[in-house]
Amino acid sequence: MSISFPDFLLKITTEPMLMTTTILTLAVILVNGWTDAPNAIATCVSTRSMSAESAVFMAAIFNFLGLFFMTMINSKVAQTIYGMVDFEGTNDALVALCASLFAIVIWATAAWWFGIPTSESHALIAGISGAAIALHNGLRGINFSEWVKVLYGLAFSTFLGFGTGGIIVRITELIFRPISRSRANTFFKNAQIAGGAAMSFMHGAQDGQKFMGVFMLVIFLADGRANVSTFQIPVWMIILCSAIMGLGTAIGGYRIIKSVGMDMCRLEKYQGFSADMAAAFCLFVSSMTGIPVSTTHTKTAAIMGVGAAKRLSSVNWGIVSEMVMTWILTFPGCGLIGFLMVKLFMTIL
Repeated sequence: MSISFPDFLLKITTEPMLMTTTILTLAVILVNGWTDAPNAIATCVSTRSMSAESAVFMAAIFNFLGLFFMTMINSKVAQTIYGMVDFEGTNDALVALCASLFAIVIWATAAWWFGIPTSESHALIAGISGAAIALHNGLRGINFSEWVKVLYGLAFSTFLGFGTGGIIVRITELIFRPISRSRANTFFKNAQIAGGAAMSFMHGAQDGQKFMGVFMLVIFLADGRANVSTFQIPVWMIILCSAIMGLGTAIGGYRIIKSVGMDMCRLEKYQGFSADMAAAFCLFVSSMTGIPVSTTHTKTAAIMGVGAAKRLSSVNWGIVSEMVMTWILTFPGCGLIGFLMVKLFMTIL
């Protein structure tokens, strides 16, 4: 099931709640551009392989390509997010979803302000889960068979990202040991650009699908069809989401680039390349299997794995501890805000 762009425009002009929820959905995608998309290009900027401006432009293009091609091949991540919660097909359901999106914007903007790369994916999952609990006054609104995939994704993004980063950087060092440093740096400067493009591609493939899953939920709830089980994501939605995500990266991405690419661990070009390849590989596997993982977790775990492969002191564990604490607090924090926002919105409206 899908919806054409003319039909969508007609609906939002005649249904104020749909228009409000759509604006908030796009706002969440914009904030994702601030907080998650910069992780994809953090290493190629920090190693001076690309300027921040060029990297942002590249990220916008490859976010779109990742969104477009992966959605055409496999939309399992979007289906997982869509089926994770149960919203009743009533006006209150759309109000609840609207409130949860508002909560996600609050949480993610606060994290961006402090330069902490919070997981927008987990904020999204926590926000809509808190909203579903508030709507049903209990756990009936949570589909645990789909929600458990989030826990798989947490372990997957952390341990596989860290381990793969360490393995790839060791292999890279062995292969390039006989080659002079100047020649290796020239090669890895270009390789870093390719690595940043691969990460941007996979960021679009993972995170773009999550938000489009929510976008489709918004549309179906507004139409009173909460029981739609399968759907096809329209091309206009892919274009719109990727454009908004790219705009967010251009507006506020540098704070996160600095935290991930510069403050956490100082990387050389070959190390940045290794981290990008490790993270992109993990994101590809998770996208193909329909496991919603955090691109922030995956990339930072890969960077930590690369840094720790040299020596543990190479990693700024103080910055890492701040990130981990934010990740831990995201589920209860954003979930609680989503719950309270739903109760507030339903009281007011």
